[in-house]
Amino acid sequence: MDDSLHSTSRRMTLTALAGVPLVKPGDDLVHLIRSALAASNETLRPGDVLVLAQKIVSKAQNRYVRLRDVTPSERALELATQTSKDPRLVELVLRESNRVLRYARDVLIVEHRLGFVMANAGIDMSNVEQHDGCETALLLPESPDESSQTLWRALSPDARGMLGIIINDSHGRAWRNGTVGVSIGSAGLSALQDRRGDPDLFGRALLVTEVAAADEIAAAASLLMGQADEGSPLVLVRGLAHLGSPGKAADLIRPSTKDLFR
Repeated sequence: MDDSLHSTSRRMTLTALAGVPLVKPGDDLVHLIRSALAASNETLRPGDVLVLAQKIVSKAQNRYVRLRDVTPSERALELATQTSKDPRLVELVLRESNRVLRYARDVLIVEHRLGFVMANAGIDMSNVEQHDGCETALLLPESPDESSQTLWRALSPDARGMLGIIINDSHGRAWRNGTVGVSIGSAGLSALQDRRGDPDLFGRALLVTEVAAADEIAAAASLLMGQADEGSPLVLVRGLAHLGSPGKAADLIRPSTKDLFR
């Protein structure tokens, strides 16, 4: 056997940080993160990645909308009939979207204003406090990449400048059941790693390989965050080989001109 093909052991750890309170509008996420690290007996090290659930970023930014304050348009009323959804929620989806791509009963797939193709424009009512007894929805952050960059600027000195920030959300996927965590915001690491030209095990150059590294990290963190009442919106990822050149989550969006299915 060729000894050059022997692998070496590697390890990556993921830790759901403790001591995270319910986030309220205006909360300082940097202070919250540092407090959670202290409560978990952790400090940031060079090469660490912090993954934040989208909801805590949206809540801190007060991205709440009370449905009683929403007046559905004619288009929203029409789509609500087709999808069996609350017309006020459909109106919010339309306001947050560039265009509607597909719809059917209980399904409304759109291109979000940020470019993501997703159900209901990422608008959610699960794990969302219902204010004053009113039905309340939560929108995605205004700009997840900018939010990630802001957090990176504040926290990267704690890791001597070598820190990754990811804001993750749960997306469905065409042709596959179930949701999976993906990155909707990123800073301090290469969200899309270009491996073209790198050699494989046998020295053959890779021709088309690009790795959605931020999505893979987000998906791993989602296993700890959960989808119901786990209450673990902050995950510390440690042990990645390298963070790569800083990019953003927008790098992961395939242009519609190169999308064979849209």
